[in-house]
Amino acid sequence: MLKGKTALITGGASGIGLAAAKLMHANGAQVVITGRDPGKLESARKEIGEDVLALQADVLSRESLLAMTARIKESFGGLDVFFANAGVAYVTPLATTTEEAYDTLMDTNVKSVFFSLQAVEPILRDGASVILNTAWLNQVGVPGRAVLSATKAAVRSFARTFSAELLARRIRVNAVSPGLIDTPILRGVGQSEHPGQSDAEFKDYLAGAAKLIPIGRLGRADEIASAVLFLASDASSYMLGSELVVDGGFGQL
Repeated sequence: MLKGKTALITGGASGIGLAAAKLMHANGAQVVITGRDPGKLESARKEIGEDVLALQADVLSRESLLAMTARIKESFGGLDVFFANAGVAYVTPLATTTEEAYDTLMDTNVKSVFFSLQAVEPILRDGASVILNTAWLNQVGVPGRAVLSATKAAVRSFARTFSAELLARRIRVNAVSPGLIDTPILRGVGQSEHPGQSDAEFKDYLAGAAKLIPIGRLGRADEIASAVLFLASDASSYMLGSELVVDGGFGQL
């Protein structure tokens, strides 16, 4: 599906990013992944394929993004696919959220998406596909997730506005909207409103959350990767500014 194309995945060393990188590579793409941890990047590169370009880059640094872009241009000449996947997620209760936590979520999930696309836009080939990672939270109201939900709603808006702005170059911008997906970020620090929970208590929390999903379980990273592959490929050529929801029916039923 992607033979002869070059794809960049930010946050490609784990979770959804890694699953998407593996699937794109398996479908013929030359893959570039980025991340901040060199050890995780090297491990991911070996897992995906020796020909993968793994670049240490910080999406919060404009200088780092420009250096990343220059390296990709030097190596491949341009990009056909860009999956803006890097992000963070944790609870933000109204009463206790700090300004630092607010800024971290906004900068990582919104500002970095804007400036990542700004950095790579000059090397995107005409007709390229851009996929933004939003979330089911942009459609529902969940207590304690106000800031996270706002960041994902902003990214959903980007899919529309960037599509309009890049229309003359036939660059399609769409969003993938995962539900609750079993990835390392879901089990990371800050996911629960009760930070003192034991591992067993957190597993009970996840089991209870799964019961609320119509399909009856959490999603898998490879299921989101399949949706990303579709948006990256010519199979989605008539989709522009759209949101592809992959949430087990949680925000739909």
